[in-house]
Amino acid sequence: MEGFIVIFLVILAMVGARYQRLERLRNSGIAEIDKMSGAEFENYLGQLFRILGYRVEVTQTSGDYGADLILTKEGNRIVVQAKRYSKNVGLKAVQEVQSARAHYAAAEAWVITNSNFTGQAVVLAQSNGVKLISREELISLCVHNEKGHRTIRTLVS
Repeated sequence: MEGFIVIFLVILAMVGARYQRLERLRNSGIAEIDKMSGAEFENYLGQLFRILGYRVEVTQTSGDYGADLILTKEGNRIVVQAKRYSKNVGLKAVQEVQSARAHYAAAEAWVITNSNFTGQAVVLAQSNGVKLISREELISLCVHNEKGHRTIRTLVS
């Protein structure tokens, strides 16, 4: 009987953990982000970072010199390359945002995606001081910011 209770408690814990993970994903709005166009994703990130206290400039869609957004907070300038992809983001995004850092005289360069990064992109980012924000970090940003979640709903509807 004790063995059955232990097994039952383990299964219950596993189900609870799975439910929490699914609830976290639902609350993050990542499913809505996955359906956005690239321009909608850029606008969503702009709104999210405004809520987080950044001044945000959305660059023009073509000829942006490798930056989709320029964030400023406490005098710190950050260029952002936004990639709403269904596959892993590669080297090109890191190269572009690194060039944008120099062009826009920014202190930091970030690539943000709803996906993940290739190994080569990770290596290049590390050697160039480029911050990579992948799917899991984006979910965390959205989950820990309820207003950001509402922003997703506004953009999608």
